[in-house]
Amino acid sequence: MRRATAGDAATVRAVTRAAYAKWVPLLGREPLPMTVDYDVALRDHRVDLLLIDGDVAALIEMAPAPDHLLVVNVAVAPAHQHRGHGRALLAHAEEVAWSLGLGEIRLYTNALFAENLRLYRQLGYRVQREEAHPRLGVAIHMGKRFGSAEAATCTESSNGGQP
Repeated sequence: MRRATAGDAATVRAVTRAAYAKWVPLLGREPLPMTVDYDVALRDHRVDLLLIDGDVAALIEMAPAPDHLLVVNVAVAPAHQHRGHGRALLAHAEEVAWSLGLGEIRLYTNALFAENLRLYRQLGYRVQREEAHPRLGVAIHMGKRFGSAEAATCTESSNGGQP
């Protein structure tokens, strides 16, 4: 795993486009992650890359907020799908959130992406709200709380910074 840099924009774009291509026939349009300017996303968000044999197999894009970590995009290259990489990336996001003192992760997906919804529910995410968009369909906003980040911060402070 490594953090993406500005020089990785083309790779992030290519992996994302390939990962989301399967949803185009279902939606009748490209999903939003396929249309993002990844030069801007890499500047504004944290993107971590999962490497296998030196190649980018998957990625996760995250945006910290004051009270949660927003997972903006999880993309697994088609040749690497169904091997647990999405689960591993979401576990990584929990570690990132924890390191930032945040005890909640939020994400969103299209209501038509049943496979994604099933995975997120299996991992403990719960629906927080649904949001209808006239052109985009229904976005399902989900969240997961995991322990007390504040308690961990207090414990680390009382242990001289040791977990």
